[in-house]
Amino acid sequence: MPRDGRNESVERGYDGARGMAVYSMTGYASAAVELGPALGSVNIEARSVNGRFLDLNLRLTDELRPLEPALREMLAAACRRGKIEVRAGTTRAAEDGPAQPSADQLNRLSRLQTQVQAWLPQARALSVSEVLALCRGVAGSADWEAPALEAARRCVDGLREARAREGARLAEALTERTAQLRELARQAAPLVPAVVQRQQQRFLERWREALATAQVGASIPESTLHERALAEAAAHALRIDVAEELTRLASHLDEIDRLLGKGGELGKRLDFLIQELHREANTLGSKSTVLELSAISVDMKVLIEQMREQVQNLE
Repeated sequence: MPRDGRNESVERGYDGARGMAVYSMTGYASAAVELGPALGSVNIEARSVNGRFLDLNLRLTDELRPLEPALREMLAAACRRGKIEVRAGTTRAAEDGPAQPSADQLNRLSRLQTQVQAWLPQARALSVSEVLALCRGVAGSADWEAPALEAARRCVDGLREARAREGARLAEALTERTAQLRELARQAAPLVPAVVQRQQQRFLERWREALATAQVGASIPESTLHERALAEAAAHALRIDVAEELTRLASHLDEIDRLLGKGGELGKRLDFLIQELHREANTLGSKSTVLELSAISVDMKVLIEQMREQVQNLE
């Protein structure tokens, strides 16, 4: 099979579909193709787990070693990230009797024997068992490439499909978590103005109590004290207002949903967005002055941690 033709089929099979699905880095596939009568089959299996980059580990038997560059090319075209281990080998078919040598094999052995005996007159002639063993050892060796490449393509296709199925499940789980986070944000939004107003009023009361205790009202005009109290209350309200955090959280959730809908290579981008979500949830908890917001912050962080674990497996 021409090398260029193989490249074209790989590109059409994988890169053409990229961007249409979400792929996990976890998957398993196997394939077997018969080599021919009395030869057995080529068996290939591939296992994939998550990894920061594409890490290929190929374990091939000696007769399949020449196919390693083509197999690496197929895997690189199909997968962008993940630690992938591939095992490939051949199994011999059970033989009821000696294989029938072909005429071409016998002619070749005859010519070789004549050449050897011409140079080495003392060399003995080949026995029937030796002829059968030599024919069996070389039988079909020239035909291994096509069945082995076919097995490799089936295995890589199966691995790609397995990663796509797992990716679809992960995307569905992530979408459920983003919906739950939106619901928590909707529950928190009405609490924010009331919390800010209540805390601002409480701050003003404590401010007046502090001034009365310190007895500074006689030396400083009341209007000045009132203006300073309002300024400090406004500053305190800004420190505890989490409306901005909720807005940024909603923006991050929109981007996550957009990426999941787009598909393709999105694991690293989602990992960054998960970090941003965690930061907003932490800030929401640190600014909270009421139990309701604190509980919402905790629930958000639990969901975000679940999302982080799932995103680690996306390509």
